[in-house]
Amino acid sequence: MSSHKKQPPCILPGATIGVLGGGQLGRMLALAGRAMGYRFVTLDPTPDAPCGQAADEQIVATYDDQEAARKLAELADVITYEFENVDAEVAAMLMRESYVPQGSDLLYTTQHRLREKRAIEAAGVQVAPYVPVASLQELEEAAEQLGFPCVLKTATGGYDGKGQRVIHDSSQITSAYEQLAHAGVQLVLEKFIPFEREISVIAARSANGETTTFPPAENIHRHNILHVSIAPARISREIVEEAQRMAVKIAKELQVVGLLAVEMFLTTDGKLYVNELAPRPHNSGHYTMEACRTSQFEQHLRAICNLPLASTELMTPVVMVNVLGEHVEPLLKWLAHDGERELERQHGITAKVHLYGKAEAKAKRKMGHVNLLTSDVERALTWIHQSAIWQVV
Repeated sequence: MSSHKKQPPCILPGATIGVLGGGQLGRMLALAGRAMGYRFVTLDPTPDAPCGQAADEQIVATYDDQEAARKLAELADVITYEFENVDAEVAAMLMRESYVPQGSDLLYTTQHRLREKRAIEAAGVQVAPYVPVASLQELEEAAEQLGFPCVLKTATGGYDGKGQRVIHDSSQITSAYEQLAHAGVQLVLEKFIPFEREISVIAARSANGETTTFPPAENIHRHNILHVSIAPARISREIVEEAQRMAVKIAKELQVVGLLAVEMFLTTDGKLYVNELAPRPHNSGHYTMEACRTSQFEQHLRAICNLPLASTELMTPVVMVNVLGEHVEPLLKWLAHDGERELERQHGITAKVHLYGKAEAKAKRKMGHVNLLTSDVERALTWIHQSAIWQVV
């Protein structure tokens, strides 16, 4: 019997890529992939979803609809996903009946905070100290062990600050527990890390094991939602190299195929702690679309299709700023009044506007982003702070 492993296939342009999930990440994957010559089909329950608008076809069905998933498998040469909470049975069926190079193991790990933390530790990378919690008494004991402040989180389903509560002292323990402890939901208590900066590194690993990383982004959140990402991050060369090394270590340990976004805390004494993982393109990587030689979306497609990974060089400093529902109207008004040209003329900043085609602009909902290409990130940050577009909170 041959000991040689079967080589992963090279999926060439002209093939059809299936995307499980029809949101903005899928949309930007499809836009990048169409330029490369790929066709796209997406599955999403919302008709005319953002990815559906850019794909050749959209299957309108819920994510646990096995027949719809089977149709996606029939139409696609390779399948990727744009969000983590994929139905486990659907994922298993697709693994059997289609080619899903990202696999279901990575989903299984990153869908659950405790499994994720243990996997990061197994890779020899540090996370914030944590304790699993299954009762109010266990929470009280864990809080005593970790000290205040600490952060109680649901093990599944949390994003953009949802599913978590900061506990500042013992008087807040019971209410935090009652708000998050629903039937069947596991909890984890984490020590609060007093960080100096939040950064993220997006690593890519191809089906044949080649790895690259994008330059770290420095992330600033507002109301627990990413507000801006700055590249290059305002950190030392040593921290840049350490963050990239950690991201590659985790990507290799987890046998990632595609992208892995690794969010980290940087403390005042120069230590890095991994906060969360996302096995897909990530909001903090949108800056790559104009600022890097290769966007995160093209790199993800190269990785899952087993093409050579491309250069991740940063060509210009950039600040990415998110456009939420409340920012859409002032942004459109700014565009209508020649705001882009004025910004270029007065500040030397080039604005690249990306809107996601979502039907309804709800408050705090991600509707788009703007990449500000600049020689001076401080100038771009000042302009964002003073702009009427982002005054609406």
